[in-house]
Amino acid sequence: MRKTLAGVLSVLAVAVVAAGIAVAGKDAGNDNNFKYAVGLWGDLPYSSVQADPGVPNLIADMNNADLEFTVYDGDLKQGNGPPVCSDALYAQALGWFNSLSKPAIVTPGDNDWTDCDRPNNGAFNSLERLDHERQVFFSTDKSLGAKQLQQEVQTSPSCLGYVSGPVLGPTVTKAVPCVENRRWETRDVIYATLNIQGSCNNLCGAGSDAAEYAARNAANIAWMHETFDEARAEDSAAVMLISQANPGFDLTGAPFAGGIPDAPTRDPKTLDPAGVNASTAPGFKEFLVALRSEVTAFRKPVAYVHGDTHYFRIDKPFLAADGQRLENFTRVETFGDNAANGLNDAHWVKALVDPKSRDVFAFQPQMVPANRTAVPAP
Repeated sequence: MRKTLAGVLSVLAVAVVAAGIAVAGKDAGNDNNFKYAVGLWGDLPYSSVQADPGVPNLIADMNNADLEFTVYDGDLKQGNGPPVCSDALYAQALGWFNSLSKPAIVTPGDNDWTDCDRPNNGAFNSLERLDHERQVFFSTDKSLGAKQLQQEVQTSPSCLGYVSGPVLGPTVTKAVPCVENRRWETRDVIYATLNIQGSCNNLCGAGSDAAEYAARNAANIAWMHETFDEARAEDSAAVMLISQANPGFDLTGAPFAGGIPDAPTRDPKTLDPAGVNASTAPGFKEFLVALRSEVTAFRKPVAYVHGDTHYFRIDKPFLAADGQRLENFTRVETFGDNAANGLNDAHWVKALVDPKSRDVFAFQPQMVPANRTAVPAP
């Protein structure tokens, strides 16, 4: 009798364990085949050799890859020096973007508008240069590239446009749509660009403009909230946001000479500026607080792609107010470099996307063979 009972209990135990394994295995794994790939790049070119042959080599490499679309996260030039922010700069970039065989999405960078008032960048009115970019890159509701992609556009007149004014102001402005802010859906994932800038988001330096910042910041936050609203309404698998600035998420960063972090530094719980590099942190806290609330509520994967600080990285630096890591948030910084480093970082990042996989996104650095400076192995 005892043997029979023991046998029954043994069978039941095996059944319970098997049921537990079955339940544990019901979640979406990360072993699915990725459905499509996206090319991410920016902060190029910073020198003549990066302009030719660096960028053409990079574009050729992306055209040889099987990509759904590409996204450029800003900075058409170096921040201090040639080429200046003349119309020719944007015409050259337009040619590059349109040479991409798949849809090419673009967001502005501080070096191609907020910093254009510097004498060594040509001493232009910054807002006038942003308006010029709006005309060159964002005049329709479609992407750039040989194959175009229909996009949602932030058409409410929430930003400021240029009317008249000298290099360093005061500038006469008018309310205009933030047409550079875009959104699109690809196979159950929502993507959006946001005009968020390095150089303190236009809040520091001789040409800073608090009124311009305030209008654009409010528009960015509204566009971000609308993006998550749309993702929830459509039960999207994930969200990817792309901007130029590295807003700084905590007290760390890739160290410059002397150990100073390259990014703005802030208390990761309060998001207040803090630490040795806190002076560059203004202009981002309000957006980061709003983003944190959306990431926390959304719970599904959120990727935040940026350039700005020229250090390729993939990490999870965002914390909740109580110090818990936001596990569904991933920061991706694309390659980019200063003018002195030649072709060393003229590369791109591939995002592999599978809406049915657990983490949706996976990221691979793509080292352009023609741009490699290291001697390849024999």
